[in-house]
Amino acid sequence: MKSEVELLKLSIKDFFTAKMLRYSIAPFIFTMLIMYLLFFTFAGLGLDQLGTMDVQSTQTTMENGIPHTESTSTQLEGSSIATYLMSFAATSWLVGFFVYTVGAFFVLYLSIFVALLVIGFMTPMVLKEIQARHYPDVEMIGHSNLLEALFLTLKWALGMLLLFLVLIPTYFIPLLNIVALNLPLYYFFHKMMSYDIASTICTREESKKIKFFSANQIRLKTLALYLLSLIPFVIFFAAIFFVIYLGHTYFVQTRAMRNERD
Repeated sequence: MKSEVELLKLSIKDFFTAKMLRYSIAPFIFTMLIMYLLFFTFAGLGLDQLGTMDVQSTQTTMENGIPHTESTSTQLEGSSIATYLMSFAATSWLVGFFVYTVGAFFVLYLSIFVALLVIGFMTPMVLKEIQARHYPDVEMIGHSNLLEALFLTLKWALGMLLLFLVLIPTYFIPLLNIVALNLPLYYFFHKMMSYDIASTICTREESKKIKFFSANQIRLKTLALYLLSLIPFVIFFAAIFFVIYLGHTYFVQTRAMRNERD
């Protein structure tokens, strides 16, 4: 059985082939296109949902020794609210910090989420190429179907959202909040990557055995790949590499199991 260093070297070598580099362009194009559409859709909805805000102010003047107080009321709508808030130094800093911080996290996490969905459609093509190059003796039997894949994707997405909600109290604790913010998305990342590859190569029973005997090994690999994907823009180009690397792992494990059985 190949060592981990050999698998990594082989994966890098496979990734830099002409066909795999062409494949890596597709996730980038589709992910950027989807994020572009989502950005303008949610940006428009966000401004609309700001609704209205009543701003009241009072001014007192003295006329012939008699104080007169005048009250004015202004109603701000939509983007005018943001303009009003940005007109003050304190609120301008807070709004800017909130928008850029939350926006950066949102864009990064959304890019990983969308890239996983896009790469799911390309996994069979990538794995077939890996099989032809290195594992012609390992038949890609597979065990998934469209309904099962959709159901599991929805299930894991809901699980991810539930984790985000449950972990809200920890988001205000320094250092712990870093783990808490990434745990839900890593959960989804691990489930999707493992399922896409295992369900394309293995039978259901083989997949269960690999999951049982090599669970920690697979988790360490998906964790390393997830941490790599947190580097901005890496997920756009490296998604194919993730499939190649995990694909080698599952091919080697499947070959070993089938040889033992024979």
